[in-house]
Amino acid sequence: MQLEDLKEEYDKLQITYGAKELTSIYNGGCSKRPDICFVFMNPTGRNIASDPNWGGRRSPWIGTKNIWKLFYRVGLLDEKIYEDIMKKKPHEWDEKFADLVYENVEKYKYFITNLGKCTQIDARILPNSIYSKYLDLLCKEIEIINPKVIITLGNQVSSIVLNENISVSQCRKQSFIKKVAGKEYKVYPVYYPIGNGMMNIEKAIEDIKFIMTMNILMSKNGKNSRKGV
Repeated sequence: MQLEDLKEEYDKLQITYGAKELTSIYNGGCSKRPDICFVFMNPTGRNIASDPNWGGRRSPWIGTKNIWKLFYRVGLLDEKIYEDIMKKKPHEWDEKFADLVYENVEKYKYFITNLGKCTQIDARILPNSIYSKYLDLLCKEIEIINPKVIITLGNQVSSIVLNENISVSQCRKQSFIKKVAGKEYKVYPVYYPIGNGMMNIEKAIEDIKFIMTMNILMSKNGKNSRKGV
């Protein structure tokens, strides 16, 4: 199975749970054994790739700025690309520039996705029941890309992915084990750094830097994942 094979299911769920005038947003970045898989909540109409007339990739955060500030500050985005993003207004993104941004994401070996692919008009809060409809598909994504580590953003996404009540403030810099297709993956819950979560962006940056450093060291030392690392 390939990532492309999942799009039809995402589009069906968009019809049921998303805004009828918008399209699904899928994923993007390094899809072959990425160092990190970032799992966000769900896309909104601020992503200009959700316009049905958009002819390019339908990846997260196209036409936005704030999340790219975070990736730049944790060392996962080239300065030139970051500066170009900051200069552009949303409508100034085109298909070619979106590809350039995601080529840079791939260069730094990370993958960006959302638990829910159902694009909404705004950043409304979705119930757990809707996100849960996407969990099996997210697990298929994880199985396909086989990431070294997973970072879930926010309490709600982290709780659904890990199937337990997660409070990010109570488990900062701790990892949990998620089993997918018989394989164990290390998952780190991190503060959601966008929208209402902007107040926690510095904590998110601190924790992501820690996770990146910790896993580089663990990889070099050949240690195994365990809860509480």
